[in-house]
Amino acid sequence: MQSKIEKIKADASFRNFYRVNSKNNSKIIVLAKHEKYKNLIAYMAINKFLSKNNILTPKVFSHNYAKGIIVIEDFGDLSFHKILSKRKKKFKIYKELVNLILKLQKIKPKFKIKDIFNQSYKVKKYSIKYLQKESDLFFDWYLPLILNKKKTINIKRKTKKILVKLYKKLNFSNSYFVHRDFHVQNLIKVGKKIGVIDTQDALVGNPAYDLVSLIDDVRIKTSKNLKNQIYEYYVKKKFLENKNNKKKFLEDFNILSVQRSLKIIGIFSRLFIRDKKNKYLKLLPYAWKLLEMRIDAGSFLEIKKIFDKNISKKIKKKKIFK
Repeated sequence: MQSKIEKIKADASFRNFYRVNSKNNSKIIVLAKHEKYKNLIAYMAINKFLSKNNILTPKVFSHNYAKGIIVIEDFGDLSFHKILSKRKKKFKIYKELVNLILKLQKIKPKFKIKDIFNQSYKVKKYSIKYLQKESDLFFDWYLPLILNKKKTINIKRKTKKILVKLYKKLNFSNSYFVHRDFHVQNLIKVGKKIGVIDTQDALVGNPAYDLVSLIDDVRIKTSKNLKNQIYEYYVKKKFLENKNNKKKFLEDFNILSVQRSLKIIGIFSRLFIRDKKNKYLKLLPYAWKLLEMRIDAGSFLEIKKIFDKNISKKIKKKKIFK
């Protein structure tokens, strides 16, 4: 029987995906025209490593690095985004996803990973420079959409100084496996298990980061009460028994949530300007809502003042830019 090939809806990356359906099974072809090392070598190495640590990731059936192609296991398209979008009572499902974060965080931080060429692939550590580079996307891509050059430069200069101070305040060391995009569209229901996709950007980092990605996920709207429930469930299950640890972890969580929201607003703006992908603009108002929810804390008062002075509520709610 002849195989049927269908193109799958693309994500925010440079990759293209195709589902190959045959009589007995289906597979996914991943075509990476750009960033081949990250999207092929790193992706396969990290998947193999996670699989050895009992985390369900797609198996690789074949690869052709020169042509930028890998053929991987098809987990189907029942993402937890689809599941949660149809459920009124979401907390029970979120507990499962938090348990998966905790499982990932039990992996020893000294990773020994071999890639397809039998070379050592080292998972890099998050650093202040890395965090800064990501939040710079907000100033370099979003602000030029809404403000003139002089204002953009001024806001970037003032805000970056504050952000660097905040990044230096992070309490928990970079010693945990961090998926870096642990949101519900990257988590797939596979039978009774949870399959993890899009692992290629993984780093060693702060334990709060993946929790931020899950709780303050721009792709699915959840109430503040549910966010608090998920957070408290994690804290209770984690190592944070004493009050001092809880306070420090919350500080890290808020700092990284602000950093991630700035990064996401910047990425969506870049996708619009550089890649002509405007579908992500509709998520900007909620990304702003998440950002403002976290900068209401005392540590971010200076940033809040800068943003409130220069960026109106009307602009923050804007979904269309011409």
